[in-house]
Amino acid sequence: MVQNNQMIDSVPGPDGRPITLQDLPDPGISRWVTRRKAEVVAAVRGGLLTLKDACQKYNLSEEEFGCWERLYDRHGSKGLRVTRVQQYRN
Repeated sequence: MVQNNQMIDSVPGPDGRPITLQDLPDPGISRWVTRRKAEVVAAVRGGLLTLKDACQKYNLSEEEFGCWERLYDRHGSKGLRVTRVQQYRN
């Protein structure tokens, strides 16, 4: 992705380490663990991927991605746990 006429090669991941496009989950992923969701959120926020590209690549709706972002903002990676989603949404 290009930002201010410069290519972005990496962005800080959820754990602070740099992530690149190659570090992101495979497009055919069927099991979304918290780390993978957080990496995709970080990639979009950092400009490594656009929201549109992320939704197309991972077959997500903008609403689902937005839910990931809100849960991550409110509760960190723990908020992205599937078993905790209902608890955190209330």
